[in-house]
Amino acid sequence: MAFHLSDSHATSAYDALRAPVPALPGERVVQVPVGERGDTAQLQVTIAMPEGAGPFPLAVINHGGYGKKTKATMPRFHLTYLANYFMSRGYAVALPMMRGYAGSTGELRAHGCDLAGLANKAADDIGKVIAYMRQQPDVDGSRVVVAGESAGGWYSLAFGARNAPEVKGVVNFYGGVRVDVCASDDAALIRDSAALGARAHVPSLWLYGENDSFFPAGTWREMFARYTSAGANAELANYGAFMTDSHKLLGSWEGLRVWTPKLDAFLKKIGMPFASIYPENMPMATPPSSGYAAVDDIAAVPYLGSEGMRALYRKFLSKPIPRAFAIGPNGGAAAHGGFDPLTQALRDCAALTADCRLYAYDDQVVWTRSGPPATGFAALADASAVPFIDAAGRKGYDAFLKLPRPRAFVIAPDGAWSIAALGPDPIASAIAHCSRKHRGCALYAVDGDVVWTAQPPVKSR
Repeated sequence: MAFHLSDSHATSAYDALRAPVPALPGERVVQVPVGERGDTAQLQVTIAMPEGAGPFPLAVINHGGYGKKTKATMPRFHLTYLANYFMSRGYAVALPMMRGYAGSTGELRAHGCDLAGLANKAADDIGKVIAYMRQQPDVDGSRVVVAGESAGGWYSLAFGARNAPEVKGVVNFYGGVRVDVCASDDAALIRDSAALGARAHVPSLWLYGENDSFFPAGTWREMFARYTSAGANAELANYGAFMTDSHKLLGSWEGLRVWTPKLDAFLKKIGMPFASIYPENMPMATPPSSGYAAVDDIAAVPYLGSEGMRALYRKFLSKPIPRAFAIGPNGGAAAHGGFDPLTQALRDCAALTADCRLYAYDDQVVWTRSGPPATGFAALADASAVPFIDAAGRKGYDAFLKLPRPRAFVIAPDGAWSIAALGPDPIASAIAHCSRKHRGCALYAVDGDVVWTAQPPVKSR
């Protein structure tokens, strides 16, 4: 979602909100038959390939539930960071809808408390999708990773227990199921994890958090213990508490920095591609905090020369994370939520003004000012400390302190001074203005810092 404002037409554009990215790059949707012996069930499968020459290794990504929606009204599963992650690593991706969900037909029926039996029925369908994908000319069917979240993670483990030679690894994001007919599905998950682990030889990565609203830490810890003690090759990545619910890790932009390095390391370990070779498929990498200012210090934000621009930044501060703010000499834009708020903010800003730069994301300021570093020569507000200038120059310096950033104050040994603010390069502008008639012009202050280094005056010829 995005909101933006151009300083040249400061109107009430604060709430022009944008939707997330609507599709995977180059995606297509197919119906894959999965039934046998008169069963006509078909799964709706979204397929996407990275740009470039195949054949690509394959990632099959299996979804979980969707809150309180009925199966048939659930949206097609395709807008997931995990799909973009695999595409950025050079994988073809297939995202099947389970039976009865969205555009898939048929029904996946519970087997009482036999949660392994339920998972094996879903695994049958996963196998049919893999078989279909292995026939595609751009797919390397000898290298497959099966991944899933929540119920899809549990079903992925069941397919991994079949040890298909083409499957090199299984990735389980907080996997498990809840069924109404079972008095204790936690106990059933623990018991049946041992049953799956006794058969599984394919390496698996389990990712769980401490504040999971569906599967308590005690449950998934015991599931993993039973799975591995039965002989399975698995590693557990406990990412601790994540925001308000660790079960929402994959759906959060903030979660990328948590799970991406863990998945990279696992893929590398099992000999599958793990390096980003198509980075355009992933959200913009978050730059480090610059320490330029506190995120709520509105006076420090460059180019906020009008009340409309200041109101835009206050609106940005009121939005939940993830959020981003970009600014340029003649306008700015903010975005929150969606697939990639950083890129969205920069794109919207660029539509309003040239020379846009990212100022802040979430609660971090990433803007870096131009010019030399602060020297600590004097306090910024101490006009009496400024060398060379007279009373008129000190009034000029007081005026400089009231200007919006970016700004620069330049002095010369003969008492001359110059101010520049806003614009693409106030430092160069102030120095050039001073140097037209004076020698030895040098920066005294930039933005909120004194950068002057004491130096002897330049003698005139």
